[in-house]
Formats: sequence, C-alpha cells, structure tokens
Amino acid sequence: MKIKSVELEHVCGITSRLPETDLIQVAFCGRSNVGKSSLINGLINRKHLARVSASPGKTQTINYYNVNGQIHFVDLPGYGFANVPLKVKEEWGKMIDRYLRTSSLLKKLFILVDIRHEPGELDKMMYKWAEVYGLDTVVIATKSDKIKRSQVQKHLKMQRTGLGLKEGIPVIPYSSLTKEGREDIIAIIEDQLNNL
Repeated sequence: MKIKSVELEHVCGITSRLPETDLIQVAFCGRSNVGKSSLINGLINRKHLARVSASPGKTQTINYYNVNGQIHFVDLPGYGFANVPLKVKEEWGKMIDRYLRTSSLLKKLFILVDIRHEPGELDKMMYKWAEVYGLDTVVIATKSDKIKRSQVQKHLKMQRTGLGLKEGIPVIPYSSLTKEGREDIIAIIEDQLNNL
C-alpha cells in the first residue's frame, strides 16, 4: 500500500455526531501513553500528522484520517493515564463505545498494548468490548525496541495470555523507532481494501 495522500477529514468530540462516510475504516485504540499517534504517523509516513504529546491523553476526539481517498484511519481517544476529571474520562468511554457499537464500516480494530508490561484492566476491558461487538481485532505490541530481541516472543505470549485472546488473533510487535511490524500492519490493512 503506497501512501499517496492523507488528510485529517473529520474530528468528533464528545457531543459530536459521527460522520456519515462511505469509506471503510480501521480504528486504533489504546492507553494514553502507548504510542498510538507514533504508530499512525509511522504507517502513513508522516512525522506530525497525528499529534504526539509528552502529556498523555492528548487525543480527546475521534479523528478520521482519509488515506488515499480509499480508507479512514480512525484514531480513538487514549484511555488510562490522562490527567482529566473522572467525568470527562467517562464521557470518552461512552464516545468510544458509541463508535464501536454503531460504525458499520469499521473493518478492523487495532488494540495497542505496551509490549513491556502485562495488559492492564483497561486493555482487557477494551478487548472484551471488541469481543462483545464481534469486531475483527488485531493486537499491536508497541515499543518492541525497548526489550531485548530474545525476550520478544515471551512478551508477546504475555500479552496473548493476559488479554485472554482467542485463537488466531494476531499480536504484532511494533517499534516506531525501527518500524518493525509496519509492513505486517500495512498488509492487514491492504487485505481489507482487496476484499471490498
């Protein structure tokens, strides 16, 4: 998949209606500090389109990136560490839930976890949400460059076991530094386009 054009097309806040669109979607979700913006920037070969922040919780909206006029990359709000009031966190949860429940064009949900750590309760909840809604899910284990090469498989197994993943759900190690895993993720997205 050659990235020819990328445009931030829709931004939806807590009270916004989700846009009506005819493009298929792949969505990205994960904890506030898991490297979601870095992953999206790495996939689309842009440095600063998805905003990377030193303060977790920067993405407080659902952002739709139109890629090549063919597909939307949907960036969901990060959950977990964001330094915001509990009421706002609850609203974010409702917003993510509404998106997952009602987006008929969502073809793949990428759940990002930090490869170094056991999945947290919010990661497990996110996967359970995906299961309840019958979403086609891929787990991306970010920050793979932060552990030794010899430890990668052990940590991938830790993610699989910790999340209680069903057989056949891929867990892909990814590094925004080395771009490890980028081609595997792009191949999964290409499959969605090829199956239209």
